Amino acid sequence: MSVLAITEQYTALLLPGNLPVLRTLRVVYSDADRPTEATVGAVGAPAHFHAKATELFFVIGGSLQVLVGDEVTVLNAGDFLAVPPYTPHAFSAAPGSTADVLFVFTPGMARFDYLRLLGSVMRGEADPKKIAESSERFDNHYVDSPAWREALAAS
Repeated sequence: MSVLAITEQYTALLLPGNLPVLRTLRVVYSDADRPTEATVGAVGAPAHFHAKATELFFVIGGSLQVLVGDEVTVLNAGDFLAVPPYTPHAFSAAPGSTADVLFVFTPGMARFDYLRLLGSVMRGEADPKKIAESSERFDNHYVDSPAWREALAAS
């Protein structure tokens, strides 16, 4: 799977102290062409949870395979998913599909540096330990998920 496009958009809605209420990220995933060089998001997101944020998914086009808790399902164009804090989740384009997805985090957090770090690790330019070291900064806490491993192995 490769990432076709990533855009970050900010809302004008601010909390006191100029803190953003929402931070949105739009990513277009494709598993149609597996690149020889890994790119940001090439394997989707492994199982993780956020302690501070609710993550919202809106599938604009294609199909997105998702893990929520211990359940794996496929979201299609027009589907919406809200993942509350502390809920393990993961995602990738559904097998044989692309996925154009709008991700929204609330409360908003800066996420672009995380994607840059992930890309650096996947290209071999940074140590994978840096991802674990950044878990508090980016509110990404990775967990083991047998259900997600099984789903990925089957696709």
